[in-house]
Amino acid sequence: MLHTPVMLRECLEYLRLRPDGIFLDATCGMGGHTRAIAKELTTGFVLSCDRDAESLERAKANTLDYAERIRFRQSTFSELKETLAAESISKVDGLLADLGVSMYQLTTSERGFSLMADGPLDMRQDRGQSRSAYDIVNYEAEKQLADLIFQLGEERRSRRIARAIVRARPIQTTGQLAKLIEQVVPRTGKIHPATLTFMALRIAVNEENEELDAFLAAIPEIVKPGGRVAVLTFMSLEDRRVKQSFQAMAREGGVNILTRHVMRPSDEEIRDNAASRSAKLRALEGSWWAAEGRTGLLWRRCTTGSF
Repeated sequence: MLHTPVMLRECLEYLRLRPDGIFLDATCGMGGHTRAIAKELTTGFVLSCDRDAESLERAKANTLDYAERIRFRQSTFSELKETLAAESISKVDGLLADLGVSMYQLTTSERGFSLMADGPLDMRQDRGQSRSAYDIVNYEAEKQLADLIFQLGEERRSRRIARAIVRARPIQTTGQLAKLIEQVVPRTGKIHPATLTFMALRIAVNEENEELDAFLAAIPEIVKPGGRVAVLTFMSLEDRRVKQSFQAMAREGGVNILTRHVMRPSDEEIRDNAASRSAKLRALEGSWWAAEGRTGLLWRRCTTGSF
């Protein structure tokens, strides 16, 4: 399975690739960005990470022609520091994170991410973890379920949906859940009425907000002074988190935000790759990360807002 990487040209430009550099693709997916980075390297290499072992195997197959310049590792955002240490890497020259859902996950019904194809209520990016969407849908209390759907999916009809879910338990598959939500929340446009609920469940199952915070907090510890960071987001909740963290660092005078205005895909890219239509790209260059003793304090402020 091939993958078209989103905003590839813009990502590579902001990363400012050097042939001898060490780069980290923190969200390998199907290997599209990884392959493009590796293509520009000679003596350097890219460490390509993903929490989904199955996606990593497919990425390896998609990047065989540059295999000598790529190292693959299964890793969550919160494990990146340990993952780099295991590869004897202290800091990297550039860091890329594409926060979109893997195309493999979306198109494989048994993974349970898509509401368009019936499959088990799973949604785990790492199938080795314990809690799945089935556990949340069938065992979470109604109020907690409604709060989760509202807060993580920004679904205004969360109480109605949660009430219907609890009454219909047990719910076994994505198809059953999507049909149930469609019955209680009528379709009012092109977007399926279960879309926001499915998004909320996926975020909760994989603790995506907590992992993103861990990623942002790790940046100064794993990127060299003067290094570049590029982050692609596809949801408003994620973009706000990235934007606020970048701005917090800039207020401290420690980074140069390269994207004063968020970058979006071109009309041409959207025509050629509809999956890119909601993408937003933010990038920065670090300057104070070499300042010994300041990293921890500044990042506690940046991630908590305690200025």
